[in-house]
Amino acid sequence: MGILTQMWPPKPAFTEHNLGGLSDKVYIVTGSNTGVGKELVQILYSKNATVYVAARSQAKATEAIDAIRTACPSSTGRLEFLALDLSDLEAVAKSAKEFLTRESKLDVLFNNAGVMHPPQGSKTKQGYELQLGVNNLGHLLFTELLTPLLAQTARSYLPFSKDAVRVVWVSSLYSEMGSPKGGFDPDNMNYEKKDEGTFYKYSVSKAGTYYQGTEYAKRHKDKGIISISVNPGNLRSDLQRHHDGGLLAKINKKIILFPPINGAYSELFCGLSPEVTADKSGSYAIPWGRFAKIREDIDNGSRSVQEGGTGMAEKWYDWCLERVEPFMT
Repeated sequence: MGILTQMWPPKPAFTEHNLGGLSDKVYIVTGSNTGVGKELVQILYSKNATVYVAARSQAKATEAIDAIRTACPSSTGRLEFLALDLSDLEAVAKSAKEFLTRESKLDVLFNNAGVMHPPQGSKTKQGYELQLGVNNLGHLLFTELLTPLLAQTARSYLPFSKDAVRVVWVSSLYSEMGSPKGGFDPDNMNYEKKDEGTFYKYSVSKAGTYYQGTEYAKRHKDKGIISISVNPGNLRSDLQRHHDGGLLAKINKKIILFPPINGAYSELFCGLSPEVTADKSGSYAIPWGRFAKIREDIDNGSRSVQEGGTGMAEKWYDWCLERVEPFMT
């Protein structure tokens, strides 16, 4: 859908006011000690849900948890810290396994965390470009390890509910604005043949996130898990911490960036709206909770050659899966 309607969306139609009680639900929100993730956690917790604040820093997560509890004194839900360093695949596997020892169900996994435009040359512990490693490889490993529990949870709701269990993959408008044709260069996945700028790398990582959402939907459609990718919107958040503070950046923050709560509504729509049904799995949502089509060449990439597409999502997912498989045992 057009860039302008994503940059200046209509008011959100699905908010906390559309939610009933969530006392029997369990959620994970990655990167939720600040910004959009923190706002989303607060919405869910205010409705008595159990929410895991998955983040690197226990100190920052504890501070966020205390603030949310203070803001929602009547909640009967639970807030739990889950250590998650997406830049280290060993740590990601440990985090997923830790969660599996603590909970017997998982309703929605919000893959919200991300890194944007870090210093050039930044790498993960395993040597991958940082944005690729965090935004894509870390989240893919985390999701695959939690998939059996997501599937088990989906089965437990049958036959009464078949649309409750979901994975939300947080992409970006930059997936359309800064990535090459097809979303990425399959011959230069980790930028070993040719280095690129951080803007390009971020855009590719977010096109890849979209592909992860569409391909996960195909590969796990028999498990009752809905998978959906979302551009949460242009938001004032900690994601811009690597940007300079020049005059233009300050003006942009005033004109084109919205409060983090708006992005939380985009993700809330994907995770809990009744509009998101099984037949919508693999879809794309835009601010502040609307279905849309992504850029045409990327949309074509989400379909296999047999389906009349270019098969880029399949290539992306296979490449990423090969890199994380050693950490899945």
